[in-house]
Amino acid sequence: MSSVVVITGSAGLIGSEAVRHFAGLGMDVVGLDNDMRGYFFGADGSTKGNLERLTKEIGDRYTHHGIDIRDREGLDKLFAGLGKNIGLVIHAAAQPSHDWAAREPFTDFDVNAVGTINMLEATRRHAKDAPFIFTSTNKVYGDLPNSLPLIEQDTRWELPADHKWYGGIDETMSIDQCLHSVFGASKVAADVMVQEYGRYFDMPTAVFRGGTLTGPGHSAAELHGFLAYVMRCVMEQRLYRIFGYKGKQVRDAIHSSDLVSAFEAFHAAPRVAEVYNMGGGRTSNCSVLEAFQIASSIAGVEAQTEYVPENRVGDHQWWISSTARFEEHYPDWSVKYDVPMILQDMYESNKDLWKP
Repeated sequence: MSSVVVITGSAGLIGSEAVRHFAGLGMDVVGLDNDMRGYFFGADGSTKGNLERLTKEIGDRYTHHGIDIRDREGLDKLFAGLGKNIGLVIHAAAQPSHDWAAREPFTDFDVNAVGTINMLEATRRHAKDAPFIFTSTNKVYGDLPNSLPLIEQDTRWELPADHKWYGGIDETMSIDQCLHSVFGASKVAADVMVQEYGRYFDMPTAVFRGGTLTGPGHSAAELHGFLAYVMRCVMEQRLYRIFGYKGKQVRDAIHSSDLVSAFEAFHAAPRVAEVYNMGGGRTSNCSVLEAFQIASSIAGVEAQTEYVPENRVGDHQWWISSTARFEEHYPDWSVKYDVPMILQDMYESNKDLWKP
């Protein structure tokens, strides 16, 4: 069996979780990360600390490369050297922010869309049979979720219990004819290309359209990292700005370990050109207001917040994922963490780092 897993964004939230997970399964991990997150979000967003911890923790099973995924020749050379030893590719590197994408649209598209086809082509040329896993986003559905018949409750917006998507939005929602944000559009391009390489070239590819992907390894910044930034702000007594929807916007949240265990399931029994909505579903979700209530209770201090009436462009008012399709294909998988457990994990893991 091919023993190497290539992971992009390997010092980021999902990448670092995947490094630890697959190294723990006995695979050799080749990681690609050039700390673009530090460029996107400044010191708060930098993954340098994560990388230092990873290299110490994993040791010889982890080989790091600072290759930029926009570097086509560099990727091709790396993949050519690894060749058939590659047994899995996890593409988690991305520019992940709505707001940032509008500042530098070329950079956003080059990283998200062009970087993805660079990865796909390197895989096709040198390791065509290796499962290719792509971390997409629910933002490929644009603002269509905001047309749902939501009901205002005390702390959240909610769907009527008899609505077909009350249990979570599935993959049949259209991704067409709606406002996506520049970021969402670049991820649509990447998402569809991953599907296309699966169908056209008969490659085992999977698109995981994530909601709020989170965990203690998140380098939390205001523009990206909702739950981690909530907990960081509460612990450090930073001011958190809540943008629109009365703070009642709902997100489902999936812990990075639950997501990576889904990657393992796909790796063990890969399929061609699959698309999965992936999140915490009805097991793990909260509104912004509810997140602050839970985080404040855990940290033992009141949150410092400011309300900004204008919501972010293309932002979802309510999103809960249906993972039914993935669970049908991989019935042994399930979500283990809910939101209080996720926030508690963040608190315990970062209490020496996030101080007032």
